[in-house]
Order: sequence, then C-alpha cells, then structure tokens
Amino acid sequence: MSEKLVPVKVWDGWVRLFHWGTAGCVLVSYFSAKSGAWNLHYGSGYLLLTLVTFRILWGLVGSENARFWTFLRSPLAALRQLGKFRRVEPDTETTHNPAGAWMVVVLLALLLAQGVSGLMANHDVGFTYSQHGPLANWVSESTSERMTNLHATLINLLLLAVLAHVLAVVSYRLFKGQDLVVPMVTGTKRIPASHAKAPRLANPALGAVLLAAAAFGVWYVRRLGMGA
Repeated sequence: MSEKLVPVKVWDGWVRLFHWGTAGCVLVSYFSAKSGAWNLHYGSGYLLLTLVTFRILWGLVGSENARFWTFLRSPLAALRQLGKFRRVEPDTETTHNPAGAWMVVVLLALLLAQGVSGLMANHDVGFTYSQHGPLANWVSESTSERMTNLHATLINLLLLAVLAHVLAVVSYRLFKGQDLVVPMVTGTKRIPASHAKAPRLANPALGAVLLAAAAFGVWYVRRLGMGA
C-alpha cells in the first residue's frame, strides 16, 4: 500500500517569479536579437540581469530551500540520483534534487555571464551603432569585441542548458512519474507524509527589498553608460 501524499508548500512566490520571468526574458532576448529589435533586446536583458542578481541574493538569505547551501549536495549524490533515474518512485524533495541543484548553478552561471558580457557588447566596430551595452565605452574596443563574441557564443551554451533542463523535467514525468512543473506554478507539491516537513519560507517583504536592490544596481550600471 503506497504512502499517503500530502500537500506541502515548497516554492515561494519569489522563486517562481524568477523561474518563469527568466524563461520569458530568455525567449524575448533571443528572438529580439534575431530580428534586430535592439531596444527590446536590451530591455529584456536588463530585466534578466535583475532577476539573476536577485536569485543569487535570494540563494544567500532567502527561503530555506532556495538557499544554495541547502540544496547543493556533492556531485556523487547527483550521480547516485541519476543512477536510479528510471525507478518509479514518489518525489520526496522539498527543494531541488541533487542533479537539479547543479543544473541550477550551471544555468545561473551562464545567465550571469550572458548578462555581464552583454553590458560590454556592441554591434559594430568603432561603436557607430546607436545601441550597445552601457559599459561598452568604458572598456577598450578590443575588450568590447571580445565580450561581443563571448555574448554570441554563450547564448548557444545557454540554449543547450535550457534544452537539457526541459528534457530532464519531461523525463522525470515520463519515467519517474514526478511532476516538477505544477509545483513551480502553484508552489505546492504532494509529498509522502513521512517526508512532508515544510521548509521555512522567508518573509515576502525581504524578497521585495532584494529585488529592488538588484533593480537599482542594474539601473545604476545603465546610467553609467549614459555618461560615457
């Protein structure tokens, strides 16, 4: 007889806002660059960098299960989890599982590098194009060109990582019977009663303060570019 499943609040609103907001920003940034809509591209880029900065701060002082030292486990734990990937079993995690935790780190690192490189990127040698990163004129032309090339390269790595993430989520549903999407929408996951210890969620007001601080930081960097 299977153990009773009970609903547990696992993801706060700030984690969910980051997750879906970032997904939207990546899509907008990619297609706006492809179509040459640079104003939209930079706008979504600034928003994306704000969200990533916020998530890093939230990973330090936010909700218990959103903190890096809570969900990051050893690479061996991730490998052991992947070793039983095809085993059908209930989801007992109230945070990211070991393998998913490392994917979070990879995605955050790529998103941060993409955003920072974009701050120094340009679209034409000599900066004659009207749109460029706010810090492009604060660095040498050769550095800006390197950042531009890095920015163009990283998007391919980022898209591969996003694809791997999506495939993992689909595979967990098909092979293990675990739905990772609905909890990221509603914040609630059904967990076996023996593991249903709800994580401590941080005060939502703290998230608002951290998001405002991240937004101010990105705004300030943008203002630097206006004075260059």
